[in-house]
Amino acid sequence: MILIGIDKKYQSNFFNHLNNLIMLNNESEENQPNLLEEGMAKAFSRRKFFGIMGVGSALVVTAAACRKTNVGSSNGGVNLGSGDIGILNYAYALEQLEAAFYTQIISTPYTGISVMEQTYLTDIRDHEIAHREFFKAALSTSAIQSLQVNFSSIDFTSRTSVLGTAQAFEDLGVSAYNGAGQLITNPDYLTLAGKIVSVEARHAAWIRDMITPGSFADKTAVNSNGLDLERMPNDVLAIAGTYLKTKLDASHLPTN
Repeated sequence: MILIGIDKKYQSNFFNHLNNLIMLNNESEENQPNLLEEGMAKAFSRRKFFGIMGVGSALVVTAAACRKTNVGSSNGGVNLGSGDIGILNYAYALEQLEAAFYTQIISTPYTGISVMEQTYLTDIRDHEIAHREFFKAALSTSAIQSLQVNFSSIDFTSRTSVLGTAQAFEDLGVSAYNGAGQLITNPDYLTLAGKIVSVEARHAAWIRDMITPGSFADKTAVNSNGLDLERMPNDVLAIAGTYLKTKLDASHLPTN
């Protein structure tokens, strides 16, 4: 399947750019000042984003929908939408949460943070900001609003609290992408999700190893078949909602 209205050259540009966007960044902040919060938002503005890839608004055409949707009642929160757009907004909400979390870590480093930990956590922050800005630009006018977070239960001065929460967020994110993959109808969107979840899994493995060396792929993250765990949107949002002031309405998301 191809992106509707986009020729093969532009599709190639799109996927090449996404590869560059989400690959692990090993360069220092000194050499990349634009990877800070404000710089990332500016660098991945909608106009520049689509200008680089040459795809225009055709990226976010709505997939034909004969999918079963969640029949649960609305909770009055921000409506994520339905079909593939709803799933992309679901991912966008999670990336907003992660980007805000890592931005706070770097703004107020925990006591005793090492140079290596601060460097790697800064890299992770930059990846999450890039993911967030990618979804925001791709969704365009279909994107949900910026969400308000609630990190009152996290002690950002404590390494144990910060890394424990980071592990929970990364494991949750990986399981969320794995669960949502089966709900996506457009193969191109599925490819994008696969590229992002692989980066999230790298984050999860490193953070686990910082807490307990050698635990990067233990049975709490990988099942007996050697596969990452998966969670469906309602289960994910029940956990993520603890850290969000903004309520989300997932009642229109597909369920199979």
